[in-house]
Amino acid sequence: MKLWDRVDYSAIVDRKPLRLPDNKTVAVWPLVTFEVWDPDGPLPRTILTPPQGVLFIPDVPNWSWSEYGARVGFWRMKAALDKRDMKAVFCINASVIERYPRICEAALESGWEFMGHNLIQKPMHAMPNEEEAILKSVEMIQKFTGTKPRGWMGPGLTETHHTPELLVKAGVEYTVDWVLDDQPCVIKTAEGPLYSVPYSVEVNDVVLMAIEKHRSSELFDRAVATCDRYLSEGPEQARVLSLACHPYLHGVPHRIGYFEKCLDELSAKNGVMFTTGGKILDWYKAARGM
Repeated sequence: MKLWDRVDYSAIVDRKPLRLPDNKTVAVWPLVTFEVWDPDGPLPRTILTPPQGVLFIPDVPNWSWSEYGARVGFWRMKAALDKRDMKAVFCINASVIERYPRICEAALESGWEFMGHNLIQKPMHAMPNEEEAILKSVEMIQKFTGTKPRGWMGPGLTETHHTPELLVKAGVEYTVDWVLDDQPCVIKTAEGPLYSVPYSVEVNDVVLMAIEKHRSSELFDRAVATCDRYLSEGPEQARVLSLACHPYLHGVPHRIGYFEKCLDELSAKNGVMFTTGGKILDWYKAARGM
């Protein structure tokens, strides 16, 4: 099935009103994405260019860049959210449960919603058996948390032509891979509907900091500008704003203050509510009578 066959085209100006509870206009949901980077292979991304353009394994500095997020950065981000009594969606490679149990226990204790992100940090196309990887990821998260993960993000937002069906078969209800709207929508599959909950590659610290290498305040600047635009467009068509962050990027000393400032400024705006992906899905389905 081609991608355009999976989603019906819908112009937002033609839709029936979609309103959040309490007449709010914007639903903000923070996502903390945490991954396992295998130091014995090519890493998902790097901050240092390999000397003389030659890739050496193990890549100590670039692997350590990510590992800083596990040892320090995650705890700064968790403290920021806990202080404000905010719940995040914890998007993890399922192997994080085995490699970093201390971190998973802390996220569970804080009441975060766990989201599947493959077994390891590899594109879905690179998995020898995609269905097995999805099922195993769901199983591991369910065993650890006691609850089947409702949401899914492919590493690098990757999907094969079979991924939507495999997700529904595994019991996953929504994905964030389809960055095509400000509101949730239905993705058609041969196994029944899969839902898209809005995510962003524009308000996303991997894109902004690791790829485009913007200044430390860029995610804060874009999140506030995006939220202000949504608020100006009014509560008749509610919008969803994701804060896509990684501990090795926004858990560092020169960015954590902007993360905290982002949480404070957005939550202080009239018309904004903080929530999670699962709650956004529940609201959307109820509002549309699904």
